[in-house]
Amino acid sequence: MSLPVSPRPPSAPRRRSLLASAAGAALLVGCSGGSDPGGADAGSPAADRARARAAQDSQGLAERYAAVMAAHPGLVERLSPLRQEVVRHAEAFGAVRGASSEASPSVSARAAGPGDGSGTGAVPGTGAVPGTEKEALAVLAEVERTLADRRAEALLEVPGELARLLASVAAAGAAHVYLLTQGGTEGRG
Repeated sequence: MSLPVSPRPPSAPRRRSLLASAAGAALLVGCSGGSDPGGADAGSPAADRARARAAQDSQGLAERYAAVMAAHPGLVERLSPLRQEVVRHAEAFGAVRGASSEASPSVSARAAGPGDGSGTGAVPGTGAVPGTEKEALAVLAEVERTLADRRAEALLEVPGELARLLASVAAAGAAHVYLLTQGGTEGRG
């Protein structure tokens, strides 16, 4: 038994196909605005402020990681990869690789304190490093969570390429929160 032949010629596109194609094309145009850092996104004062704040926040967070690693050498192996990612995030936002991104875990435990004149008070939860590893990890997780939330909120106020970068870094921050709170507990007794 054969299937009935459709009265419509097989080469004619269907209405749904056309609508789906048009919607897909609109999404591609909206999402592929190019990755030129000197493009339209670069000239916006709001984008410049958001980028500068994100760079400063990431630098402050990297300093915070360094301070925790200095105070708790047992955490160096666990925190070093996360800190390295944070340094790369700061560079992606335009921070210049310098003393704060090159700081080793041997920096002072107060490296990111708001009262030390470093100007990194924009990062919440900065100050003296807690005395226990567990508390120090909790503080880092809270700082990462706060920054990820702040970056997610900023997505609505910045243009395309910067919004994609903020979204990516916010997602990485959320992953860091998981790794700081849950991810390292397996296999520990």
